Amino acid sequence: MSLRMAFMGTPDFSVPVLAECLAAGHEVAAVYSQPPRKAGRGMAEQPSPVHRFALEHGLPVRTPATLKDADAQSAFAALDLDVAVVVAYGLILPLGVVASRGVGCINVHAWVLPRWRGAAPIQRAIMAGDRETGVMVMQMEAGLDTGPVLLAEHVAIAPDATAGSLHDKLSVIGASLMVRALAALERGSLAAKPQAEEGVTYAHKIGKDEARIDWSRDATSLDAHIRGLTPFPGAFFEIERDGKPVRVKVLRETPVDAKGAPGEVLSLDGGITIACGKGALKLVELQRAGKGPMKADDFLRGFPLRKGERLF
Repeated sequence: MSLRMAFMGTPDFSVPVLAECLAAGHEVAAVYSQPPRKAGRGMAEQPSPVHRFALEHGLPVRTPATLKDADAQSAFAALDLDVAVVVAYGLILPLGVVASRGVGCINVHAWVLPRWRGAAPIQRAIMAGDRETGVMVMQMEAGLDTGPVLLAEHVAIAPDATAGSLHDKLSVIGASLMVRALAALERGSLAAKPQAEEGVTYAHKIGKDEARIDWSRDATSLDAHIRGLTPFPGAFFEIERDGKPVRVKVLRETPVDAKGAPGEVLSLDGGITIACGKGALKLVELQRAGKGPMKADDFLRGFPLRKGERLF
């Protein structure tokens, strides 16, 4: 037995879930993804990762700009689905879609709800210094990530985890968890449990101003902040050259025991050690605008720094 389903997703995170649904033998009647976006030097329209995967596997793709109008909802209803699987789709689903026939929509969320509801749970949790995360499969309802939980798996966050590495790990776990949820749905044994009413936090979208490194903060919190923004959008500092600011992203660093004025270059030995409000960070891998990632020694050969110089 297999389920007739729609898959609704857009970024790389969603692709393993779609792949596992296909491997499990479910019938994907339609794939919904956000419309192609202009990107690259030529600004040509590029389909999303889910869109590309669907085309490669001969799946019908729909890319409506909205699902709020009656025609879009009628087209969705006409699919005659058992369930819709939603993974980082990126469009608001109206009640007419969420409460569709069958089970409705079930969603993979990359955190243990009710903590970190919203747009950026992986980044926000690392930035906040959380030690544990997880993946939940939940039944969607009208509220933002408020629906009952169907399955969950907890995962420890490694001390050196970045948003990128944790994203990849949770994506694989989410795919396995969704397949288990669909199997339970086929058996009629999928049970829903209401979310806890306490401990609600919101993972708001990352703002551009948050990416600048504030060297007055302590090294431990800055380490978490930088890892939470790696690889995107990337935490950065600036330094003046020829009267102009040069932006540099920090891709990898480690806290060290050293003192100095916040933003001061303390050492260039085996990395670039920068003083923070408390402690210091040794910068291991960096990236200038328009350049590729570089180890600290390679970076210094093309962009010398001096002890005592201040970053801002």
